[in-house]
Amino acid sequence: MAAVSDLGFDPWDPAFIADPYPAYADLRAQGRVRYFEPTNQWLVAHHADVSALLRDRRLGRTYRHRFTHEEFGRTAPPPEHEPFHTLNDHGMLDLEPPDHTRIRRLVSKAFTPRTVEGLKPYVRALADDLVSSLVAAGGGDLLTDVAEPLPVAVIAEMLGIPESDRGPLRPWSADICGMYELNPSKDTAARAVRASAEFSGYLRELIAARRKEPGDDLVSGLIEAHDEGDRLTEQEMISTCVLLLNAGHEATVNATVNGWYALFRNEAQLELLRADHTLIPSAIEELMRYDTPLQLFERWVLDDVEIDGTTIPRGAEIAMLFGSANHDPAVFENPSALDLTRTDNPHISFSAGIHYCIGAPLARIELAASMGALLERAPTLRLAAEPVRKPNFVIRGLEGLSVVV
Repeated sequence: MAAVSDLGFDPWDPAFIADPYPAYADLRAQGRVRYFEPTNQWLVAHHADVSALLRDRRLGRTYRHRFTHEEFGRTAPPPEHEPFHTLNDHGMLDLEPPDHTRIRRLVSKAFTPRTVEGLKPYVRALADDLVSSLVAAGGGDLLTDVAEPLPVAVIAEMLGIPESDRGPLRPWSADICGMYELNPSKDTAARAVRASAEFSGYLRELIAARRKEPGDDLVSGLIEAHDEGDRLTEQEMISTCVLLLNAGHEATVNATVNGWYALFRNEAQLELLRADHTLIPSAIEELMRYDTPLQLFERWVLDDVEIDGTTIPRGAEIAMLFGSANHDPAVFENPSALDLTRTDNPHISFSAGIHYCIGAPLARIELAASMGALLERAPTLRLAAEPVRKPNFVIRGLEGLSVVV
């Protein structure tokens, strides 16, 4: 049974959080799977294993569709956490078929290639406006001035949330996502519960308003699907909307600031990109691989799984290390190097299998829009101060990214 000191894997150590990739290399060298006692999880660090397990139906994001807590050898969450778990457990990310299939089918209608492509002009115009304001000010915080407002506005627009109501969305999302960290503190849990209750209450009112006066938005579409007998409960609607906001902007926000920080630290690659904007698509994929916003993704073992001779029993939890998989030299040549021209790049930052990120095409459009606007309108953009890394491990980001034009 491995402790922190045995594995070199310490998700609470600021030095590890600042740069976990050397520790990942050590972890991969120790084998294909290791038990980590502090979180009672099995760590999987190799790309081939992570990729295969994401598609393995013996694993699940939940076990409640097959087992009670007692049957699965787990303790039910404390009652005071109920608002968070009610919200979280009814979203498609934490459901398995048939419920996952039903909800994803409905939500997919809002993310068809044609619909997402139709959002491009809106996203580009918004990115241009945000970057123009940054340039006019001579610089600012790339996080709060560009990275955050862009995806929040896009998802809020899709959901039909009025501009006047959008202020609390990012704080609610940040507080809820705090519960996805390893062994969250009591204060973190309390903030997540409070945000879950407030966000749910707001959406319940929004759904009631859209029932009376439907619009051309996703909330109205989910209500219509429900009314046509597609069996989407009000709680599933609420949980779906929260999931889309959380997943739809947390990844994009952190990918933006992680990516630009990586570019500032790799001047030759940044100059290459400034000289050739056609590299934007491959640059986005490489930056997502190089410092992925989601470092770890958890799955429950529903039926025994064997990895390299080790049997992981039903009831256990597997932690798939996306950051490690994306730096696996068995798949990526010279993985510690940032190479914006990399073409063979099967990173798993958007997951895989039935839980592959439904918003990945939209995220790529948002990242391309903000990157293109910054390259065109702020070609001399540079780092103004060394940023502070957020103390989180699972969702990797920065407290801010101060820049000068």
